Amino acid sequence: MTKAEIRQLALDILSGIAPETDPSAIAGHEDIREALDIDSMDFLNFVIALHQRTEIEIPEADYPKLFTLDGVVAYLSQ
Repeated sequence: MTKAEIRQLALDILSGIAPETDPSAIAGHEDIREALDIDSMDFLNFVIALHQRTEIEIPEADYPKLFTLDGVVAYLSQ
């Protein structure tokens, strides 16, 4: 996947988790949880969806790397 595809995948997943918001308005460096006002369960669902759609294992220790869109793109493009 390209970085643009990873970013779009993350935005698509976030749109499903927080449908009343506009994830595309989030800056790459912003904390996704704060910007969309999602709780820890919503964030966990986001990580699970990323795993399911990419088949990339994401250990719990790496969750903080996924707090921003830039972090998601960097992590999944490795």
